[in-house]
Amino acid sequence: MKKVLVLNSSLNGEQGNSTKLSQQFVEQLANNQQISVTTRDLSDNAIAHLTQTEMAVWMTDANERSDEQKALAAISDDLIAELNDNELIVIGMPMYNFGIPSTFKAWIDRIARAGITFKYTEQGPVGLIANKKVVVLAARGGLYQGTDMDTQTKYLKDVLGFVGMTDVDFIYAEGLAMPGAEQSLEAAQNEIKTFAAAL
Repeated sequence: MKKVLVLNSSLNGEQGNSTKLSQQFVEQLANNQQISVTTRDLSDNAIAHLTQTEMAVWMTDANERSDEQKALAAISDDLIAELNDNELIVIGMPMYNFGIPSTFKAWIDRIARAGITFKYTEQGPVGLIANKKVVVLAARGGLYQGTDMDTQTKYLKDVLGFVGMTDVDFIYAEGLAMPGAEQSLEAAQNEIKTFAAAL
């Protein structure tokens, strides 16, 4: 059975286009194989911005942490454990002001930890999260794929690769705030069917 982690971050919740696309992807996947799905809505269950206090807890020996520090450490520890426990990561990714949602950045800040999910070597940083497949369902109001204005794709490939997740594919639904949005969604849905069947 394939274990799947779904990460959504649309402000519109289940009505968000990126959320709908991630749900459709999982449904198509379930048509072809047995899966176990864990869903995390980063907008509904928002993680606070990372603080120096929380980051300092990571550097404190676990046996020396206060109860408050243990609770802070558990935020990152639990998210990393959840990530490690799943082999397929499905990301519903809306575009806000040419970037990723701040809630998703807060998730990244918790799972990117030196000595835990990456390490520095003489040859540079090495990611420690292995054997993950990532599929990003990217929903955009305008047309950005392949242009300099698509900062999401490069950032996500870079930051996910930094922690070891280098097998990353994107399915785009663009122009959703423009005429022809229905055709764009239909094209993305067809790509989802083909892609999910091949996994």
